Amino acid sequence: MAMAISAWRLGFHFSATTDNSLRVLEKPIFRVPFLNASSGFISTKPCYFLHKRRLLSSGTTIIPRAAAPATDVQNGNQGETDTVPTPIVIIDQDLDPDATVVEITFGDRLGALLDTMRALKDLGLNVVKANVFLDSSGKHNKFSITKADTGRKVEDPELLEAIRLTIINNLIQYHPESSSQLAMGAAFGLLPPKEQVDVDIATHINISDDGPDRSLFYVETADRPGLLVDLVKSITDIDIAVESGEFDTEGLLAKAKFHVSYKGKAISKPLQQVLANSLRYFLRRPATEESSF
Repeated sequence: MAMAISAWRLGFHFSATTDNSLRVLEKPIFRVPFLNASSGFISTKPCYFLHKRRLLSSGTTIIPRAAAPATDVQNGNQGETDTVPTPIVIIDQDLDPDATVVEITFGDRLGALLDTMRALKDLGLNVVKANVFLDSSGKHNKFSITKADTGRKVEDPELLEAIRLTIINNLIQYHPESSSQLAMGAAFGLLPPKEQVDVDIATHINISDDGPDRSLFYVETADRPGLLVDLVKSITDIDIAVESGEFDTEGLLAKAKFHVSYKGKAISKPLQQVLANSLRYFLRRPATEESSF
């Protein structure tokens, strides 16, 4: 039976259901457990989005080359070191009122991304490649995405998370050297990150007024599957409404900006403190403790 949690203050719909459209992509290098329909994607609890102002890339990191064939990596023949750029996936709900805009960057290593577009279409989406541009951080591939059945932008946090994880899954499959640069590499990559991010050190939360009717909520923390759906639910659980925004996956980190309000007004200072304390507790709590609450 499908289970649904309606968040009327938020204006979005949280649902838990199995969907056999979430499947492992063609010719996988490795298995991705959460994309297997039999295991239930929603067991990982998906994510969400952010705001217009861009967050700067954290740069590049020197790690062993992982671009060799999978057999060479498994045999330990990783070759000489190479500068691997930081993978960045941006999901922007503010840029276009009629579409969800996705931007993917991995230095200058990405091609036409036809397999990624095909995988996103398999989620029931219309995908249009808007443009490609170059700057000092690399090649930026931008897509406009709408739901195939309605022609509208994606507003379901779980589907937004499915988009994000599908992109990351494809990135790791076709560019295995990105695995050690992504938090998801620990779960299903060939090479997990060399060092895990300390969530207490990595977590930064800031809330500021954004006019009389809403506030701007910013959070940066260690990435993991399902993080942003959990964030949105944690915010709405204390009666704070979440509007549009942007979500960046930047290497091992997730960076989110949301427009938020309380009863149609900007959040008061005392409530800002309640929200910040609640989220700091939520983010540092080990996942193994969730079943005890």
